[in-house]
Amino acid sequence: MDAVIATVFAVLAGAATAVSPCVLPVLPVALAAGSTGGRRRPVGVAVGLAGTFALAAVLLTRALDALGLPGDLVRGVAIAVLACFGVALVVPRLGAAVEGRLSRLARRDAAAGRGDGFGSGLVLGASLGLVYAPCAGPILAAVVALDAAVSAERLALGFAYGIGAAIALLAVMTLGRSLTRRIGPRAGRLQQGLGVLMVVVAALLAGGLDRDFQAAIAEDLPSVVVNPSGGLEDTGAVQRSLARVRGDDGRPRLTAGGNGGPLLDDAGRAPEFAGIARWLNTAAGDEPRLSRLRGRVVLVDFWTYSCINCIRTLSHLRAWDDRYRSAGLTIVGVHTPEFAFERNEANVRDAIAANHLRYPVGLDNDYATWSAWANQYWPAKYLIDARGRVRYWHFGEGDYDETEAAIRALLADAGRSPGATSGASAGEAAAVGVTTPETYLGWERANGFVERPQPGTRDFGDAAVALDQDRFALHGTWTIADERAVARDRARIDARVGARRVFLVMGSPGRERRVRVLVDGRPLPDALAGPDVHGGVAVVGAQRLYRLVDFGRVERRVVTLELEPGVAGYAFTFG
Repeated sequence: MDAVIATVFAVLAGAATAVSPCVLPVLPVALAAGSTGGRRRPVGVAVGLAGTFALAAVLLTRALDALGLPGDLVRGVAIAVLACFGVALVVPRLGAAVEGRLSRLARRDAAAGRGDGFGSGLVLGASLGLVYAPCAGPILAAVVALDAAVSAERLALGFAYGIGAAIALLAVMTLGRSLTRRIGPRAGRLQQGLGVLMVVVAALLAGGLDRDFQAAIAEDLPSVVVNPSGGLEDTGAVQRSLARVRGDDGRPRLTAGGNGGPLLDDAGRAPEFAGIARWLNTAAGDEPRLSRLRGRVVLVDFWTYSCINCIRTLSHLRAWDDRYRSAGLTIVGVHTPEFAFERNEANVRDAIAANHLRYPVGLDNDYATWSAWANQYWPAKYLIDARGRVRYWHFGEGDYDETEAAIRALLADAGRSPGATSGASAGEAAAVGVTTPETYLGWERANGFVERPQPGTRDFGDAAVALDQDRFALHGTWTIADERAVARDRARIDARVGARRVFLVMGSPGRERRVRVLVDGRPLPDALAGPDVHGGVAVVGAQRLYRLVDFGRVERRVVTLELEPGVAGYAFTFG
């Protein structure tokens, strides 16, 4: 029943999007398609759009994630396609060349007894699906959230969404055909006017003018469409799905927003690992399954490799693995990525090697295991007893002695001998008194900037800005995407921080580039340099967290980074 509700909602949401401003990029082509070609050309356009939209929005996006490529790549290609269509309509000779290629399909249609323009419309609609996906994507994301378990079901929802959009666009094209019959003598001028409109829309999209609407759609429209009095999560279908995750079918009943409750409280049966793309540090056929680990105590660690909070816990996990593996403890890492590049298997393998992890790590690229646990945090640790029940959990850093005590208690409860404790594990800890919160450089989650980054490429100027405490400023030219900012000409970041250590997630795949670090306008002394800075310069290559500054204690200073063009920055964290 939930699947039926989700599918119906997907169709309705697709139709709603087609009568929203999201339709602007494809409206000119839809009207033009309605006014030219065979009588079934609009149907071909609608069918092509529905199919390609679903594939572009679901499969292509996931493929980009798996390859670690930026999500805005699809958007950029779509805008270029839109602009090309517009130019083809504006320039008659170019339009004739494009139409000539499409006419080959029409001739095939005629040869097969289908001289109705369906084939050429299908090709045109397939191109429109690519153009349509970047704008409608946020609504589709809300639709897919109704059922995030299986790829086939996500694809089905994508097709349902595309069908809803195609039905509404088919109505637009039918209306366009009836209107253009009345103005047939001016059809050429009409097409040129539509072409100009398409080029203008492409330019506006390239400048990011649609992003505010896109964000509003993602945040507000689903709750209005699904449940005017509440959010998407308040609907019956979603509540039933969340209930299954949160324990009404025997899954863990964890306290949301806090660490564990009473020590060794029984929170219910532990969910099995689900949707793992690849297991690392384990032989084929020997992948961890909780059903096969009964009799052992299992620690499940949710982490992601560029997260400083996760990195600081790894030394404790290594120590517990060394100390208690032979006594009956199995640690299983679940790597659930925050950024697209963290889905890349090679990147995760490098991080595992750099941190000397010997226990199995599963690539939870689709958040299937994360969702099964209703997890919300990096890092998060869950202890499962020898009977497969969740008995302890901890979110974030710290409380290592308490966690180790829980491990020892569960081992003893299972009839194992944990041996003598050897004291707290050594490792880096967060400094006390840090005031500057983490922030992101991509437009989706940027916070604390004097001028908030907006999507697109722009010059922020070179003039110095008076910064309040815990504020940031970009200078020079940057290209801002959803989760990252790429340095261009004269790129610089100023940050007035209250912290001991300064970290920045960066990357420069393909070629190493330099980032110069200054403090209070002067080159960073070696005594204050983090381990990734030498002679005041960080050499950036792999996509990871870079340790830039360590003052030795919490201080309030202005840190400046001068980035060579091509360096991509993702997130600042402080400790």
